[in-house]
Amino acid sequence: MASDSHSSVTRRRALLGSALSLGLPALSAETPGKTPATSAPKTAKNGKPVKTVKIATFDKAGRRTGIESVEKIIKTDEEWKKELPSLSFDVTSCQGTERAFTGKYTDFKGDGIYKCVRCGTPLFDSKTKYHSGSGWPSYYQPIARENVSEKVDLSHGMRRVEVLCSRCGAHLGHLFDDGPNPTGMRYCMNSAALEFDARETPLP
Repeated sequence: MASDSHSSVTRRRALLGSALSLGLPALSAETPGKTPATSAPKTAKNGKPVKTVKIATFDKAGRRTGIESVEKIIKTDEEWKKELPSLSFDVTSCQGTERAFTGKYTDFKGDGIYKCVRCGTPLFDSKTKYHSGSGWPSYYQPIARENVSEKVDLSHGMRRVEVLCSRCGAHLGHLFDDGPNPTGMRYCMNSAALEFDARETPLP
């Protein structure tokens, strides 16, 4: 019995060696009829792979609830133009700037969360807002590093740091290093790029 088993193993090895030498697919030891599971990349309606980005999430009281991988929002200028007020479109899609001291949130003192006007991503907590005297709403830090991105802006003959929404790429404003403690930074934002949600008191 042991001899028959040994012979069977020997024949299998010989067949495997022959298959490899001829360039044929190797025999599989997996259960017949079973195909290894693979996860196909998620695709959009146009057939292109969906881009995702990790965003920090918050509850209505402004408490961080975790990190979520969400689809990156990509739209044409024409699509954004149909969805936004003209000033918000000019600021978020065309890197425009509202006139100083004209924005609705410049001197606003409500308690809550400032979100992206295009996609609703949480961007700043009112607890970090301060009066900078610049004419635009200013914050010393974003609500989460994941939710904003930065890139060098060389427009208008200056070197500045542009601040954008990580999920939809909306232009929000610029970052300067003349802010107060504890960060020393000033996130100088456009009111037209933001929408405000009042903080809800958490249940006891």
